[in-house]
Amino acid sequence: MTGPTSFARDVVVIGGCGHVGLPLAIALADQGASVVVYDLSQTAVDLVNDAVLPFDEPGAADKLKAAVTSSALRATTDPAVVAEAENVVIVIGTPVDEHLNPDPQAIPRALEVCAEFFRDGQLLVLRSTVFPGVTSLVERMIRERGLDVDVSFCPERIAEGRAMTELYTLPQIVSGREARVRERAAALFGRLTDQIVEMEPEEAELAKLFTNTWRYIKFAAVNQFYMIADSKGLDFESIRLGLSEDYPRAADMPGAGFAAGPCLFKDTMQLAAFNDNNFALGHAAMLVNEGLPLYVVSRLAEEHDLAECTVGILGASFKAGSDDIRSSLAYKLKRILSFKSRRVLMTDPYVTVDPDLVPLDRVLSESDVLIVATPHPEYRGIVTDKPVADVWNVLGQDA
Repeated sequence: MTGPTSFARDVVVIGGCGHVGLPLAIALADQGASVVVYDLSQTAVDLVNDAVLPFDEPGAADKLKAAVTSSALRATTDPAVVAEAENVVIVIGTPVDEHLNPDPQAIPRALEVCAEFFRDGQLLVLRSTVFPGVTSLVERMIRERGLDVDVSFCPERIAEGRAMTELYTLPQIVSGREARVRERAAALFGRLTDQIVEMEPEEAELAKLFTNTWRYIKFAAVNQFYMIADSKGLDFESIRLGLSEDYPRAADMPGAGFAAGPCLFKDTMQLAAFNDNNFALGHAAMLVNEGLPLYVVSRLAEEHDLAECTVGILGASFKAGSDDIRSSLAYKLKRILSFKSRRVLMTDPYVTVDPDLVPLDRVLSESDVLIVATPHPEYRGIVTDKPVADVWNVLGQDA
């Protein structure tokens, strides 16, 4: 690494107007860093510069307003801002394709857009989940350009909707080939947390995939338990509560429900691909979790002539209290029902990006059968005489 270099900003976040990048940018600005957000979406950039969140994230709105007002944070669509910051954090989506194959070139391609603006002396932090080996790929790309830039993989591990708490409280994994690189990454994230965990890049890459895959497998286990109990006419939630009462070895058993969102399924498939698709446990988890919507419809079809029914779906987002519909199994459920039933109505109190959603009272009044797809707290007080499929047990055992 060359000698000290002068930078106008502490941090630039590439892809920084999304659910992962923007909370990080806000948190760093809140802790005194000078931050600029680079994003391709002019709409999102304009919202951020107006101190308006492009999506719902509890606790972030006031901090965003304070950061923008103080000029600690601004957003732009100009990639040239990459040259302004000592720390370059890249946060972009890394999905799998229709064949469940990851794209190891996604991050290198994104970096190509702004690579001409990299400067000697910078720290490049990969924040997105990556296919194992991508950090090494980026390191090679940097070397081939003759740049004196350190590369570190520092995976995010926050839960959407809890970012403004967990960014300050969870341990942060940092990685790098050399101690100096890890120390620089630790200094950056040390603005947020005192708990720093050092790893080698490949270890950190697998740690992130293992984390999400472990959650996905746990959800698959309970969803399989749910289907076993339900198919025999038994109440899974009553069984789960009973077996876990004052029994520590079952305390971590979650309830049943749709396991979805932009990370769990995708990262499980990335791990499978990394192991040459020899991951029976991961593939079994996928079959269970992705099959739950079809199971629900099939069970309803045993008792109702769905071809003559209007089915109401309560919830569109992938998790409770969220406006994020990415990879939501509620939409898989809707596609199945669009073929099986006479009509489908869907509602959600948080989602604003789907013009086909209708008000809750209309769903309740016009539907013959109801399905709780997302356990929003707003649904807990609902009283209805309609048949309800409620995997989450939101409405209680009487439903």
